Parts: sequence; structure tokens; C-alpha cells
Amino acid sequence: MLPTIVIVPGLGDSGPEHWQSIWTQKFGAARVAQDDPDSPTPAAWSQRLQQVIEATPGELVLVGHSCGVLTIVHWAALTGGHERVKGALLVGPTDADQAFAQYPAVAQMAPVPMRELPFPALVVASENDPFARFERAEAFADAWGAAFISAGEAGHINVASGHGDWPDGEVLLGEALHAWTPPDIVRL
Repeated sequence: MLPTIVIVPGLGDSGPEHWQSIWTQKFGAARVAQDDPDSPTPAAWSQRLQQVIEATPGELVLVGHSCGVLTIVHWAALTGGHERVKGALLVGPTDADQAFAQYPAVAQMAPVPMRELPFPALVVASENDPFARFERAEAFADAWGAAFISAGEAGHINVASGHGDWPDGEVLLGEALHAWTPPDIVRL
């Protein structure tokens, strides 16, 4: 059986036109809904992710965007992960360490954990993301022990940058699932 996808949104809960919301419906994914989607904190957002993981049966693949990426890495640092989490697709990681003046809500997620994740991961970053320099996203991937891929000049890989229904992301998700599941499992 294919792992269940768990969508981990960033600030504002990734609105209805965001690829994360589209994927929630398209793939029957579980979704993390934060109590306050506009005020992230490592403890509260990680706790909610843990609750969703515990409530979702079977093997899981986490799909985070922006502050959702930070939620996943904080959760992994706080809990040590979970044996049912088989991998994570980490898209457009936000650099909370550099966000203090411009994005005070995001700065609440600092410092960004810089330790290896307890599961395989793929970081997808844009070369012109206003929320994290490309070199910083590469450093995150390296610290997290994650594979890294450039999305080119794709902004923040969200609706504002033209990535509502993100077909290239679906390809990456399919490849990641293929890499993280036994070969006899049916793919997307």
C-alpha cells in the first residue's frame, strides 16, 4: 500500500488554490491544521504535527512548504521522528534565522534545526525565493541529510509565484515515493 501523504502547510494554512490544498483533495492526503496558522511556534506546530501523525494509520510521507518545512524539522528535532514516517518532501524552506526584521511571525521558528533528519528527505528550493537564499536552502539540505533539487527561478513555489496546481511537484513527489517505498508498490 502506498504511504499516506501528510500535508504540512506554512503560514496562513496554504489557501484553497495552493498546490498543497489541491494535493490534499487529489491524493486524499491527511492535513495538519494549526490552531493559529498565522503565528508559528516550534512547540505548538510540532505538537499538532505529532497529533496528526498519531491519528493517521500506516506509513506516512510528510509534505511541507515554507514554515511547514520548519515544522517538520523542528518536530524531528523535538521527537526524534516516528518509525512510520518514511520520508519528507520539503518545498521552499523558509529561513527563520534571517526573518527577524521583515517577517516577525516566521522569526518565531528560529533557530532552524541543523541536524540530520531521521528519514529520507528531498528539499526543493527556488533560486529567487524571497524567504530563503538559494545557498541557505542548500545548507539546510546538507545539514538535514536531504537530497536537493533546484526549481529554477520559481519564487516561493506558491500561488503568488504561479504554482497553484504544481505538476512538476507531483512528478517530484512520485519520484520520492518511488525511492522511499518497496518496488512492488503501485505509484501515483
